[in-house]
Amino acid sequence: MSFPLLTATAVLPAIGAIATAAVPAAQRTAAKWLALLVSLGTLALAITVLVRFDPGGDRYQFTESHSWIADFGVRYELGVDGIAVALIALTALLIPFIILAGWHDADPLETGSKRWRPTQGFFALILAVEAMVIISFEATDVFLFYIFFEAMLIPMYFLIGGFGDRAHEHGEKVASTQRSYAAVKFLLYNLVGGLIMLAAVIGLYVVAGNFSLQEIAEARANGTLDMATNTERWLFLGFFFAFAVKAPLWPLHTWLPNAMGEATAPVAVLITAVVDKVGTFAMLRFCLQLFPEASKWATPAILVLALISIVYGALLAVGQRDMKRLIAYASISHFGFIIMGIFAMTSQGQSGATLYMVNHGISTAALMLVAGFLISRRGSRLIADYGGVQKVAPVLAGTFLIGGLATLSLPGLAPFVSEFLVLVGTFTRYPVIGIIATFGIVLAALYVLVLYQRTMTGPVKPEVSAMPDLRVRELVVVAPLVALLLFLGVYPKPLTDIVNPAVQQTMSDVHKKDPQPEVEAAK
Repeated sequence: MSFPLLTATAVLPAIGAIATAAVPAAQRTAAKWLALLVSLGTLALAITVLVRFDPGGDRYQFTESHSWIADFGVRYELGVDGIAVALIALTALLIPFIILAGWHDADPLETGSKRWRPTQGFFALILAVEAMVIISFEATDVFLFYIFFEAMLIPMYFLIGGFGDRAHEHGEKVASTQRSYAAVKFLLYNLVGGLIMLAAVIGLYVVAGNFSLQEIAEARANGTLDMATNTERWLFLGFFFAFAVKAPLWPLHTWLPNAMGEATAPVAVLITAVVDKVGTFAMLRFCLQLFPEASKWATPAILVLALISIVYGALLAVGQRDMKRLIAYASISHFGFIIMGIFAMTSQGQSGATLYMVNHGISTAALMLVAGFLISRRGSRLIADYGGVQKVAPVLAGTFLIGGLATLSLPGLAPFVSEFLVLVGTFTRYPVIGIIATFGIVLAALYVLVLYQRTMTGPVKPEVSAMPDLRVRELVVVAPLVALLLFLGVYPKPLTDIVNPAVQQTMSDVHKKDPQPEVEAAK
C-alpha cells in the first residue's frame, strides 16, 4: 500500500493539536515552538502533494478509500484535484505565519493567571482548525466532508470568544461581552447553515443510495441516476445555503464583521483566508458536480447576490472607523467576486475564482497581520487614532501599503490577475453584471487609499511618535507574503497550470462551453 499522503497531511496537525494542548502549563514557550514545528511539517507534506500532483493525470489523485460506516454507505474517501491542491497549499502556508504573528496573543494578561493553559489552548485550536480544513478539501465522501465542515466551528468558536482582541476602546468588560456575542453569532449562523445542509445530505443519500462524490457525479453524467428537477433544486439549495453562509455571501454575511473585529488579527486571518475558503471551494466541488442543472437554474439569482456583495461590502468598507471591520467588509466584497467567477460558468471566470481564493488569502493575510502589529503597538482599532506612522515606522507603513495595494488589485500584484480573469469571464456571458462589478474596483481604491492616508500620512500623532518599526519575528511573517504577492502577480503560470485542468473538468460537469467571441467577417 502506498503512503497515505493526504491522510498524513490532515492527521499531523490533529496530532500536533493534542500534543500542544498536553504541554505542561508552565511551558508556554515550548507549546508555541511545538505548534510552529508541526505547522512547518504540515507545510512540507502539502508541498509534497503540490509537487507530485500531475495536472495532466487523473482528476482525483492520491486517492484513499476505506469502508467506514458500511450500513449507511459512508466511506473514508479522499482525493484531490488541482483546485483542492492549491487551497491545501494555501492553508498549510498561512498557518505558520498565523502562529508566528500570534506568538504573544495568548500570553496571560497578568502574572500567575489561573486561566486554563491559555497559550497551549490557543495554538492547539489553530492546529485543530488546520486539520479540519485540510481534510475538508480532501474529502470526496459527502458525509465525511459534512462532518469536518461542521466540526471546525467548535475550535473557531473558542478562538473568537476565548482569545479575542485586547485592543478595545470601551475596556475589557465590554470587549469580553462583544467577543462572546461575535462567537455565538458566528456559531449560530454556521450551525443553521449546517443543519439545512444535513437535511440535503440525507436527501441526497435517499436519492443516490451512497455518499461518494465520484460515484454520484459519474451516475449523473452517464444517466444512470436521474433526479427529478424539483428534487435536484431543493438539494442544491440546501448545500448552497450552507456554503453561502460560510463564504460569506450577502445577505448571510453579517457574522463576519463581528467575528473578524473581535478576534485577534491572526484568528481573523484564519477566518477569512482559510476557513471561509471551504465555502467557495465546496460550491465548485459539490454544487456544480452533484447538481449541474440546478446550478445553471440558480445562476442568475446567485450572480445578483454576488454583485450586491461586491458593491455593498465595498461601500460599507469606505465608511468604517474600525480598521479590522474595514478589512472584513472588503473581504465580503472580494468573496462576491469569487462567487461571481464560479457561477459565470466560463473557464476564465472559474480559473479566476480559484486564483482569487489563493491570492485573496495571501493579500488579506498580509494586510490584516500588519494591521494587527499596528494595533498591538497603539492599543486601538480606530483609524482616527493614527496618523504619521510612516515617519516613525517606515517598514511597517511600507508593508501595510503593499498589502493595501494588493487588496485593491493593483496590476503587478497577485490579486489583479484573478480579478481580471473573473471580470473577463463574467463579461463574456453576462456583460451587464461584469460592467457593474467593476464599480467595486473603484470603491476598493477609495477605501484602501483613504485608510492608508489617514493612518500613515500627515502629522505624527503624539500617541504614535515612539512606535517601533517591525521586529524580526514580524518581518519573518510579512516578507514571504509580500514576495508571494509580487511573484504570483508577475508569473501566475505555476498556479494556473495546476488549476486550469480541474476547471475544464468542472465546466464539463455542468455541460458548459465558453462563449465564442463575435468576430465580424472580413470584407
